[in-house]
Formats: sequence, structure tokens, C-alpha cells
Amino acid sequence: MKSMLSAISNALCRVTGRKVVAQTVSELLIDLSEYVSLVSLAATDATKTQWQPPKPPPPPDVSSRPPDTDLVNPQIQTETYPQLETPAGTVVASRSYADFTPRVTFDIKKCDLHGLEVGPPLKAELTRAQGLEYYRTMQTVRRMELKADQLYKQKIIRGFCHLYDGQEACAAGIEAAINLSDHLITAYRAHGYTFTRGVSVKEIMAELTGRKGGVAKGKGGSMHMYAPHFYGGNGIVGAQVPLGAGVALACRYQGNDQICVSLYGDGAANQGQIFETFNMAALWKLPCIFVCENNKYGMGTSVERASASTDYYKRGDFIPGIRVDGMDVLCVREATKFAADHCRSGKGPILMELQTYRYHGHSMSDPGVSYRTREEIQEVRSRSDPIFMLKERMLSNNMASVDEFKEMDTAIRQEVEEAAQFAMSDLEPPLEDLCNHIFANNPPLDVRGTNQWSTLKSIS
Repeated sequence: MKSMLSAISNALCRVTGRKVVAQTVSELLIDLSEYVSLVSLAATDATKTQWQPPKPPPPPDVSSRPPDTDLVNPQIQTETYPQLETPAGTVVASRSYADFTPRVTFDIKKCDLHGLEVGPPLKAELTRAQGLEYYRTMQTVRRMELKADQLYKQKIIRGFCHLYDGQEACAAGIEAAINLSDHLITAYRAHGYTFTRGVSVKEIMAELTGRKGGVAKGKGGSMHMYAPHFYGGNGIVGAQVPLGAGVALACRYQGNDQICVSLYGDGAANQGQIFETFNMAALWKLPCIFVCENNKYGMGTSVERASASTDYYKRGDFIPGIRVDGMDVLCVREATKFAADHCRSGKGPILMELQTYRYHGHSMSDPGVSYRTREEIQEVRSRSDPIFMLKERMLSNNMASVDEFKEMDTAIRQEVEEAAQFAMSDLEPPLEDLCNHIFANNPPLDVRGTNQWSTLKSIS
């Protein structure tokens, strides 16, 4: 049916000279009837006519239309189609972005609760602008990781490299629910959070290739990227969790109403230092959201084989917890908002388990198919891919067009490709910079170099 619709739509496109993107039979019939009416009217009146597409039927569960000030200015942003020649003259077809549904309320999956009477809401409102922003963020992270995979296999990126594709809804949803002034610390699978914290694709790619233009001047690599209020990228399994609690302690001490999001994986969830951190955080009521990104496998071991209890959201004992669908950006956003409000209200820490999935192996040295089947990976891709789910939601509720997503995808691919070219052509840091930035606010000091005769300066 889809191929037949596509063929008829393409034929109508060639006849009319305008874009036709009918997704259903009813939409195609509307396009056909509109074209017939338009040509008949133009032949009768012999005057130029402005063609406007029919408004689609209202989607289900749509909230009230916002004030005009919340809408995109239709006179500035307009999607214009090719001119249509008729016996009466030329008709120009255009579609204003104001025709799109500005906001929709969606049902989302209920979270499992531990130590809580009330959890996150079961509905989430999404505006058109938010949906496009979330799509752009997740698609950029996806394309960036795929390019990193390619460069690693070409031996342009070396060393440790852990990719984030498949888990994009976690980073996008968390960032959408907190402030840039809030704090975030994660493990070594850090590229996605580096981007959502404000670092450009260009700086991330250059850091992966060890160049001067990298976010850490080419010295950190995949696991050690930083930004304001973002503390990396940490290579020691689970060690970032107590550091995150320390950041939360500073927030409470300073009384600045900020929180810290401290992330770790299901593999690190069995680390003893994490339970010690939970105890201190509960005693001191630290404003910390502990987030376990459960992607089902710790390195090459499934969670069922590694943990006696896989209910990671209950691991905090006296710390309340919620288990969230980590493949749905709206679920993650609403759960994180709930958790952030909990922390800011002085109730202490909260634990979130995000059930997600990684498409690549644990790291680039792991093919990822020796302990799971390719069919399993493909099933997750087809059933619950976070980018596809958001795109389908927006298209089915008339919040965006297919062409709009295609244009965005093209722009993202170009941005990532340009960043990769920069990452391969930029200079490597010179030896003289090796010992810089060891200390903060210190006068330069001598550091022993690679042999007993050479010395290097450390400059803060």
C-alpha cells in the first residue's frame, strides 16, 4: 500500500509541479480533489489564485491552542513549493508553519516506584519547538557516534572509545528537565552528555582524535571531556558517583538551589563505593539524582547474570526510586523533572533507573554480538528506537513535515562531516603543552620531561 501511495504521489507531484507527501489514502484523495478544484477555478476565473492546502483533521488529545505570540511567524518561516502553471496563469503554492499543530499532550508509560506514594505524571505535553529540539539533539548524537565508529575503524581515533547510540533519549530527556546551572557527572560513555552540556560537535570530534581544537585540548580523549557544570567522563568504574555526591554537598552548603545528576551504568551498580555514597547522601539529604543507565549489559555480561536483584531503582534502600522507560525522551524528561523537584524541595536524594539499550558493543574492542544476537539488537531498533519514536509522534500529530525532518537530517550530517574533517586536519598539541593545566592558579613550575635532560613548564 505504501509503495502504491508513493507512486501515485510522485505522479501527482510531476503533474502539479508541487510537493505531495500523502501518507494515507484519505490524504491522497484530498490532494487530488484540491488539484482538480484549483485548476477548474483557475480556468474559469482566468486570474492568479493563491493556493492553500486543506487543514488536516485535528489530532486526538490536543491541548488548547496557545496565544499567537507562541507560534512561529508565518510571514517569516514559510515552506514554499514550486510554481503551478495553469491556463489562467501561475499559481504559487505555500504552506505556513502556523498550519502545524503547536502542542500535543501524549500518554507516557507509568514509572515503577520505590518508597514513593506519587510518581511522575502519566501525560507529557510536547510543543512543536521542543520536539524539533529533542530530535535535533538525539539525531546529532547518533550521527556523531556513527562517525566516531567509522574513524575508529580507520585507526584515526585510538585508545578507549565507548559509543552512546541507542541511549540518546537519556541525555536529551535529562538535559530538557534541568538547568544549565545544575551539575552533571557521568562515566566513560560521555559523548552524548558532553554535547547536551553545550560542547560543539567540532570540539568533541577533535578531542576524540587528540587535536588542539578538542574540548580538553586533545589531552583527554573519549573518556575525559569537560564543560562548565559538567565533570566528565570518568574512566574508573563507579568512581564518579561519590564525586557527584560531593558536588551535591557543595550545592547544599552554598544554598544555591542547584542539584547534581550523578550517572552510572548497571555494571557499576554493584560497586561498594556506590552504596557508601547512598548512605552519606541519605544522611545529609544531598540534592543529588543518582541515575542508573541500565542498558542490559555490563561489558559482556547480562544484568541477570551479574546481579541477584535487577531492580536497580530499589538499591538505595531508604532513598526513594523510580524506574523509567529510558527509550522515550518524554518519559525521561518528566521523570527527571519529578526527581529535580524532589531534590530542590529539601527531601534529599532520589534514584532513577533508566531502562535503555546500546546498539554498539561495550567499547570499540567489543563487537557486541558474542553475548547477544543480531536479531535482538534489530528488534530493539524496530520496536523502540528513541529517534524514530519521537519522529513518528510528531508526524502522526501534524507537528512537523517529512521534508522538514529530511532537511534537518541533511544539515546534521553536514555538520558532523565538517567536524570530522576538522578533527583530522587540526594540529596535534605540541610536547611543550604536555604538562600544562596540572595545577590551578599556580606560577609556572618545572616538570621532569621524558628524559633526565629535558624539562617542561607547567602553566595553569
